[in-house]
Amino acid sequence: MIDIHAHLIPAVDDGSPSVDVSLGVLARFEADGVARLVCTPHLRASRIHEFDESVVAEQFAALVAAAPATPALSRGWEIMLDIPGVDLRAPWLALAGSSAVLVEFPHSGVPTGATAELFRLRMSGIVPVLAHPERYIGCTPELVREWKQVGVVMQLDAVALTVGGPMGKLARTLLAEGLADCLSSDNHGDDRSLGGARQWLLELDATEQADLLTSTNAGRLLTNRPVLPVAPIEVHKGLVGRLRALLGRT
Repeated sequence: MIDIHAHLIPAVDDGSPSVDVSLGVLARFEADGVARLVCTPHLRASRIHEFDESVVAEQFAALVAAAPATPALSRGWEIMLDIPGVDLRAPWLALAGSSAVLVEFPHSGVPTGATAELFRLRMSGIVPVLAHPERYIGCTPELVREWKQVGVVMQLDAVALTVGGPMGKLARTLLAEGLADCLSSDNHGDDRSLGGARQWLLELDATEQADLLTSTNAGRLLTNRPVLPVAPIEVHKGLVGRLRALLGRT
């Protein structure tokens, strides 16, 4: 598996607080079958031109020095689009040196002009990967379809598929309507991982979707190839409990 969204560079954001905590997570990832991981600390678009990444680089180097060979570690960012019009083409902003850039909307929800901003980013030459669309107030399957049509890749959080309320409902709807492109853990030094989600998909006889969502499409993004469509997966209410159990959320 390939996880393109996790906060395991220690003590640089609200993710893992230490190398030891990150090493514990990496050991679980390896046991689950995660072969490659992109570490993506938070960064606001409004701060990019004044941001000194040297501390993050040093902390990442310390983690790599202490970490086992698997999963292989690389860097990226989760960039909050708190202002429009920022140039995100600098190579250091990308996921593992690719053309893909992980972005998110502010916590207040889908901003005015979201589609136009995402389209601008795509036309600048990068591939915007929208983190956890299921979280944003005002997000709908229709909007997600619109964003995909302008070239945006949709990354769902695996754990979101298990929760109740509007977030869980939207995550499961996006999966059911074939609008998800990949799953990630969004691990913050905790117990979240992709392993349970992949096992759940395999139990649903959705082997092709499991490969696309947890490995193939992430790998294609990191090698500058377009993601492949993921067939819809109908998620019945009774199946959510099984996923919760696999993810240790019961």
